[in-house]
Amino acid sequence: HDIYSIEDLAQLIYDCKRANPSARVHVKLVSEIGIGTVAAGVTKAKADVVLISGHDGGTGAAPLNSLKHAGAPWELGLAEAQQTLMINGLRDRVVVQADGQLKTGRDVIIAALLGAEEYGFATAPLVVEGCIMMRKCHLDTCPVGVATQNPDLRARFTGQADHVVNFFEFIAEEVREYLAQLGFRTLDEAIGHAEVLDMSQAIDHWKADGLDLTKVLTSTAVEYEGRGIRHLKDQDHELDQHIDNTFIAAAQATLSDRTPVAIDSPVANTDRSVGTMLGHTVTKTFGIEVLDHDSITLNLTGHAGQSLGAFLPQGITIRLTGDSNDYVGKGLSGGRIIVAPDAAAPLVAEENVVAGNVIGYGATSGEMFIRGIVGERFLVRNSGATAVVEGIGDHGCEYMTGGKALILGSTGRNFGAGMSGGTAYVLDLDMAKVNKQSRESGELGFLELTEDDRAEVAQLLTRHRTETGSTLASALLEDLEGTYARITKVLPRDFAAVQAIRAEAEAAGEDTESMQVWNKILEVTARG
Repeated sequence: HDIYSIEDLAQLIYDCKRANPSARVHVKLVSEIGIGTVAAGVTKAKADVVLISGHDGGTGAAPLNSLKHAGAPWELGLAEAQQTLMINGLRDRVVVQADGQLKTGRDVIIAALLGAEEYGFATAPLVVEGCIMMRKCHLDTCPVGVATQNPDLRARFTGQADHVVNFFEFIAEEVREYLAQLGFRTLDEAIGHAEVLDMSQAIDHWKADGLDLTKVLTSTAVEYEGRGIRHLKDQDHELDQHIDNTFIAAAQATLSDRTPVAIDSPVANTDRSVGTMLGHTVTKTFGIEVLDHDSITLNLTGHAGQSLGAFLPQGITIRLTGDSNDYVGKGLSGGRIIVAPDAAAPLVAEENVVAGNVIGYGATSGEMFIRGIVGERFLVRNSGATAVVEGIGDHGCEYMTGGKALILGSTGRNFGAGMSGGTAYVLDLDMAKVNKQSRESGELGFLELTEDDRAEVAQLLTRHRTETGSTLASALLEDLEGTYARITKVLPRDFAAVQAIRAEAEAAGEDTESMQVWNKILEVTARG
């Protein structure tokens, strides 16, 4: 829901690299026909690793349809990806990884000869640890204690680290033996040399009559001699050119002894992921000992690029006077973001879009106050942040599991689809715009405000007016009783039931995390 094109993927890679510059960014691709073109695009989008995943793989929690019928053999996808990357002169910029039921040293050698330099093992090491492949990983009922949090079942786990070490030592020994047979001194020397693969035994079998493996086993190492056949240089992520380097230098007082600082700066729409590298530095410096709110305040003016304040941690506040593109507050993690148009701008804020699509995507905590309308997919998968806006596009609060939203305008269609938690307060809600299934099934409740709700709405309106200077919030605060009557509280049915059970347990002095309370929750939320 935040990736609809290769450009969106490039932006996500850009965000991830700013969120942790020292981490490698992997992109996993299911092996299929045409994967080479996708792998080339992913490499141009500056992924550090491209993973070709075969059809045989799949977590034990995956649907059987995915396990049995999704994707093609990794050999086919890997060969196509390697050849396409070589033809386009991209192979030396990226690490190619393969996985999907790799079990032996022979599998590793074939993957290397077809172009992979890293190899993923999952099922085999799990079996070595004691997994019996019950396909119950998602039910918390694993009988051998591998994939469960149940203490009684975990006690049955008999796996040992030495068993896994021994397994991989045997894999490495088999790889060494194959390398010796093929005449390679190291695994690096073997990468991409598909010409040494012998297909005669494969196609001599009667089932393979007429099978032509020439395209798969074509060696680009020979045809494109002189080009890098494996990863030789890192992607240039241009981290040294990012605007956050200036902010990090200006915030040294905070980073050294928590002294609050305010930083003024213009921004342009070419400045993407503003605040993300600064947030990484703050998190790396202080860890779980988070900064106080507003320890670092960025006062920005202009037109911010995509992903303003992505993954912003507590302690950093971004105040933007102007407007912003998509992904404002993506993955917000405790920070604060305030966006308002310039007071001199000749526009009515509540009638104009001031921030783009996918606002607050995957946010876990923090606050956003945006004076104006925002685009589609507002607060998709929000699980803890609070946001106040003055209108949204389609698909608002989709898959929301927690947090709060106060929407002071129209919602667009398909509101609340898959919403399973959190609370949305909507001004003048048009029921026709609510997701039909959620509305008709009773999954969402549409309630009048309680006294607690009224206090919360009044507080959010007051803060929105204070933070953004919103004239709409001021008008609504002048007639609070009328405002309360116009606001509908949207609350998922099961979420309300869980809240009620936990509140009852807390009032009775019970542990809200006890098995007794959880059994009540499971009973109420179970689906027949």
